[in-house]
Amino acid sequence: MRKYCTAFLLFVCLYGQSQIRLSVATDLSLMRNFSPDQKFWSLGETVQFDFHFNKKQSAYAWITYYTPGKFKNNFTATAKSPATSPASVPFRASARWRSNEVSLGWKHFFKGSFDAETGYNIYGIAGLGLMFTKVDNVFAPAIDTSLYTTPTFAGSSEFYRLTVDLGAGVEFPIGGNFFIYSDVRTWIPTTNYPSPYLHNNKNVPLPFMISGGMRILFGY
Repeated sequence: MRKYCTAFLLFVCLYGQSQIRLSVATDLSLMRNFSPDQKFWSLGETVQFDFHFNKKQSAYAWITYYTPGKFKNNFTATAKSPATSPASVPFRASARWRSNEVSLGWKHFFKGSFDAETGYNIYGIAGLGLMFTKVDNVFAPAIDTSLYTTPTFAGSSEFYRLTVDLGAGVEFPIGGNFFIYSDVRTWIPTTNYPSPYLHNNKNVPLPFMISGGMRILFGY
């Protein structure tokens, strides 16, 4: 415990003596996921910390979470034994995804700067993220999986993806170290581990987000 306290105090001292400035931002976003057979809308919120090294270059860390996205698909369950009747049963799978992500990366101001007082800023972001999503599938009618094979599983599970996070935005200073901004973002999967709870394992996730929020700059 003493080691952790010492390390924390050292970090505070170094941060206090450095020229790095800190911003905290929060925004609301609208997501559209374009994964095959798994398209949905969702609302989310992001909390972001920006560490400004100079006028143009910043590092960021954010956590973002979304309301459940819902979609449905029709499938056919196939009998495991030729003696089972009927040999196939059509059913509908209703799914819910609750997606969350943490991301670390770089923010570059192409126009303006993190502490601009007039005009507007244009910036780009690039980073690496970890998306973790809870999946719920409900079948109608219910399928006896001891007798039938289904293309996807009923019940609840989680899946994870490493992502490349990209985005671009515009920001306006409104005085008193406050800024309002809007940006567009996407997460590109770098891993593709299959999950039996997904309706289609191709291009998961494939989201597009548009966000709007406020940033507060601390320090002088």
